[in-house]
Amino acid sequence: MLLGVEHIGVGVPDVDKALDFYGELGFTEVAFDYSGPLPGTAGVAGKDVAEARVIHLRGANPSNLGLGGLRLVQVLDRDVPPLPEGIGWGEPGISEICLYTRDYEELHKKLADKGVTILMEPNRTETTPYGLECGLSYIADPFGGKIELIEWFELEKGWQNQAGPQGVNHVAFGVTDMDASLAFYDKLGFTGMLFDSDGYFDPMEPWYVGREAPRQHMVLKANPRGGGIEPVQHDPPSPAMHGEWGHAGPMDFGVGTTNLEREVERLAAQGIEFFSEPQTISTDAGSWSYVYVKEPDGNYVCLSESRF
Repeated sequence: MLLGVEHIGVGVPDVDKALDFYGELGFTEVAFDYSGPLPGTAGVAGKDVAEARVIHLRGANPSNLGLGGLRLVQVLDRDVPPLPEGIGWGEPGISEICLYTRDYEELHKKLADKGVTILMEPNRTETTPYGLECGLSYIADPFGGKIELIEWFELEKGWQNQAGPQGVNHVAFGVTDMDASLAFYDKLGFTGMLFDSDGYFDPMEPWYVGREAPRQHMVLKANPRGGGIEPVQHDPPSPAMHGEWGHAGPMDFGVGTTNLEREVERLAAQGIEFFSEPQTISTDAGSWSYVYVKEPDGNYVCLSESRF
C-alpha cells in the first residue's frame, strides 16, 4: 500500500537551529535519529553519502489535511550545499514545504513577530476547477527554504482539529511535461485531484529575480493516507534548480509504503526504475527502509517504509 507523501527531506547546515525552528511549526516529535552512512544514494548524490545525520520529525497535532512529516538531513562528509542560486518557485527541483495550518493568519503573525523571514503576506485565492477557497502565506526557514502555510476553509469544516500547524499538506516541485508527470505519480498512488490551475500567481512575481515570472500550470494530486503532491510546469520553461542532494532547504521527499520490497516489485513490473536495491537503516528506535526512484524530471524522490 502506498501512503502518500510520508515526509519532505530538508537539508540543514545546523541541526539544533532547525529543530528549534521546526518545533515552532509543530514538529516536536523526534521519531528517528541516525548518524552514519547512507547507502543507495549514489544515483541522487553522485556517491553513497559517507556520513549524514537523519532526523525524522512528526507533528504534534497531525490532521486529515496535514498527515506528512519532515526528515532533516545534515550531510557530514562535506559542507552542506547551499540552495540553488536564483531559485524562484516551480523550476525542476523541490520548490517548497506546504504545511496545513488552521488559523494560518494567526500563526503567520506569530512567526512574523518572532522575526521569521516573511516571503508572502496572507492572501486568499479560489482554485479551479472546483471553486475551493484557500488561504496561504509564505515564510522562509533559517537556511532560505520556502515554506507555505495553507488553510482549506471548506475542507476543514466538520473536523475538530486544533488551531495551529498540523503537518505536511503537500510538496511542490517543478516538472517539464505535466501529462507525463501525472501518469508517473498516478502509479505512486496520487489519484485524487484537488485543483488544476494554469496562469500567473502575481504574489510570487518578486521571487523570480532578474527574469520575467513564468506562467505556472499547477496541479494538486492527493492520496488519502498522507500528504499530496503539487507538480508545476513553467511556460516558458525555467532552468533546473535541483541543486546537489542534501542542499539547504527542501530537497527531496518520500512516498510512504507499508511493504517496500513488495512495492518495488509491483512498480518495477509497471516500468518504474530505481537507483539501487532497497536499503535499511536500523537504530534502537526502529528501522527506516528506502529506495530512490528514477523520477521523470530528476527530482529526488524515494519510496519509504518507516517502522518507528
